Amino acid sequence: MPSERFQASRWTRGNHLFPAVVEVTDTAVVRRRRTWFSQSEESIHLQRVASVRIETGLIWSDLVIESTGGSDPITCHGHHKADARRIRDLVTAAQTAHLPAAGESGPTKACPFCAETIKQAAKICRYCQRELT
Repeated sequence: MPSERFQASRWTRGNHLFPAVVEVTDTAVVRRRRTWFSQSEESIHLQRVASVRIETGLIWSDLVIESTGGSDPITCHGHHKADARRIRDLVTAAQTAHLPAAGESGPTKACPFCAETIKQAAKICRYCQRELT
């Protein structure tokens, strides 16, 4: 997944001179913020993102990205609504892509007695405890 950058609007609080930039890469969410003499950078690995909260105003949205590790969340003010939604969608898509597949453990069939789904090779139904012939 190529990284995408989202810059906050200069018309919002805290972003007049140096707007915050949120970048979503294939491994992390990074917020970069400049000042006159320095630059700060916060990042959370995509597997450690607990939630992405969007607080939408009339024009702009505030973005809060919380981590599972108990560290401070990444907060960013003044993104367009579509950008905030896109950040949320990128994070959830990346997390879903890294989830292990909910693979089935082989073919299944319905129990002839209780109609529950059981494995094809089952000798005894695990629900009704009846022996299958």
